[in-house]
Amino acid sequence: MQIFLTGFWISFQFCPDWGSSCFTKLRLYSEQAYELGPRETARFYIPGFDPHPPRRYRELYCSESQKHARISGYQVEQKASALKDGYGWSVSLNDEGTQRSSEAVIEILGWSDIVKTSMSSGIFATYWSLAKTAWIYIRSGTLFDLMTLRKGPIIAALYPVGFLILQLLFALLVAYGIAQLIELALPYLMPFALLIIWPILKGFQAIDHRIFAYYLMQDYAHSAQFKGAYAQDLKERLHEFSQKIAQACTEDWDEVLVIGHPSGAHLGVSVLAELERQHKGARRGTLSFLSLGQVVPMVSFLPQAQDLRRNLFELSQSKNIFWVDVSAP
Repeated sequence: MQIFLTGFWISFQFCPDWGSSCFTKLRLYSEQAYELGPRETARFYIPGFDPHPPRRYRELYCSESQKHARISGYQVEQKASALKDGYGWSVSLNDEGTQRSSEAVIEILGWSDIVKTSMSSGIFATYWSLAKTAWIYIRSGTLFDLMTLRKGPIIAALYPVGFLILQLLFALLVAYGIAQLIELALPYLMPFALLIIWPILKGFQAIDHRIFAYYLMQDYAHSAQFKGAYAQDLKERLHEFSQKIAQACTEDWDEVLVIGHPSGAHLGVSVLAELERQHKGARRGTLSFLSLGQVVPMVSFLPQAQDLRRNLFELSQSKNIFWVDVSAP
């Protein structure tokens, strides 16, 4: 059950207003799954646009699962998993109050190496990505399509753009104020006031681990660079993910659960849609999918996202996969 908490905790860090209603849905789903009593489960987590290695997710899981165990009154133990390839760990849960226990193997389906090669490291590069991405969304009409949705996807779309523009405007405003002060004494030095812009932008970049403006902008730029189509290296990685999940579905698990957040949500859709097309009827246990976040509409409305739209349609029609989508319309 702990992977549910981890998904919620990570989502909450990126979207604090995610809380009440969506957490209620997630809690009800986890309680329902627990009452059904799957004792041995395989769980795959597809991260979003994140340069951190899979080890980071295990560290988060270790700390947050222990907190949740203390609150809920059960014991959770973790140990290394003997995976032939990939990165994962095993979890055992024991609830003395209900005399129930369960075992799970959790594997991170990572693509951080692809993320690292596509991330822009500098301020100028990020603002250039902002201009290109905004042009793609406006010219294609995707931005106007997003405006017809509820406020969640709109906030997700405009937050990094608006915040980066506000940072630049603040820096320009400070430079203008300094220039006005310089003009009173040394007018010929006024152009030097522009030098303050760079340190201010660097200061905002230094605290981006709290506001995520640069991070989200690079995430959106990565999705928009091919106007919604997947790059070839990412296609190959998604095929590998599909094969791993397909293999788990043929093994003796009570449940195979796939979790995607936030860009991992639309990647998970494509992974499972491919599995449905190629491996129908090969499952022993229950296959479930939990998608978290607002990114699905951000990508699916792009003009070249035909594959994703097809995958969304096919997966939504599937009777073989139990899909819970939280926070994306």
